[in-house]
Amino acid sequence: MNSATDNPIVFPERGEILSGGNFHGEYPAKVLDYLAIAVHELASMSERRLERLVNPAYSELPAFLVKDGGLNSGFMVAHCTAASLVSENKVLTHPSSVDSLSTSAGTEDHVSMGGFAARKALQVVEHVEQVIAIELLAACQGIEFLRPLQTTEPLEALHKLVRSHVK
Repeated sequence: MNSATDNPIVFPERGEILSGGNFHGEYPAKVLDYLAIAVHELASMSERRLERLVNPAYSELPAFLVKDGGLNSGFMVAHCTAASLVSENKVLTHPSSVDSLSTSAGTEDHVSMGGFAARKALQVVEHVEQVIAIELLAACQGIEFLRPLQTTEPLEALHKLVRSHVK
C-alpha cells in the first residue's frame, strides 16, 4: 500500500505529470496470502482436536459422540465436513502473489493477483469459522457424556450459551 509503482500520465505540452494510479498490490497480496496460511492453521488444529473428540481410541467418549450408533452417525459427517474444509484450505492457501500472467497484448507484464489473494483469504477465514463451530458443537456434546462432572465456569457458561441455540 506504500509502493512506488505508478502509471503516470505525461502532458508535455502543459509541463504536467499526473499520477495515474498506485495500484500494484503485491505487498497487500503477499500479506493476504500469509494471512490465509496463518488462519488456516487454526482450522487445522481444530480439526485434529475434533478427531480426538469423535475417536474413542483417543478419548473415553463414545464413537462419533453418539450414545447408540448405527442409523445415528453422530458427529461422523460433521468431522468429515471439517476435514474437507481443512483440505480445501490447503489448496486455497497456495500463494496467489507468486502467480502473474502477461495481459493487454504484452504491455502489462506483472500483476500482483491481490484481488484473488483477498477473495481466497476471505474464503479460508469462512472455512476456519465453520471448522471451529463444528469443534465447539462436538465439545459441547462431549461434555454431555461426562456429566455430572463440571468443567470450568467459563466453559460451563459457553456450553450453556451454545445449548441455548443448539439443543
